[in-house]
Amino acid sequence: MFTTVSRSGRHLQRYNKGCRLVVGCIPYRYKTCPNKAAENDEVEVLVISSQKGRGMLFPKGGWELDESVEEAASRETLEEAGVVGNVEGELGKWSFRSKSQGTNHEGRMFALLVTEQLDLWPEKDLRQRVWMNVDEAREVCQHGWMKEALDVLVDRLTSEKLHGGVLEQ
Repeated sequence: MFTTVSRSGRHLQRYNKGCRLVVGCIPYRYKTCPNKAAENDEVEVLVISSQKGRGMLFPKGGWELDESVEEAASRETLEEAGVVGNVEGELGKWSFRSKSQGTNHEGRMFALLVTEQLDLWPEKDLRQRVWMNVDEAREVCQHGWMKEALDVLVDRLTSEKLHGGVLEQ
């Protein structure tokens, strides 16, 4: 059972030396078989519109005191994109400045292999979600640090396909 209400407020937000800690996921699936790679299968990633409607990005938001980093990444992805799945290895950590708030942030991104796409989710009326191939996502994503995370994901998935393994946790 999933909640249809997003968490709000910043009283539980984590900070590190004045930087707000944010986490998110790059939701992905395989085009012909959504939960498993097949030979020559294309990866699709899910991008969402920003709340202010000025571009596309991957779901992310504040990491709160009462949750693990993986729980926070999964929660934000559910709230903003309406998908759930398996949170896989961390793609990296980036420092960036919020353009809208003028504050420093430390962002961490994870890969999330989507297992279910919901019809109703907390921010359904606030955001659009679009599945697209990696090149399209790189083109429309508004944040350079998220594009770098996407490149890390693609490198891992390519390596996994070549070596027949799974993503490192």
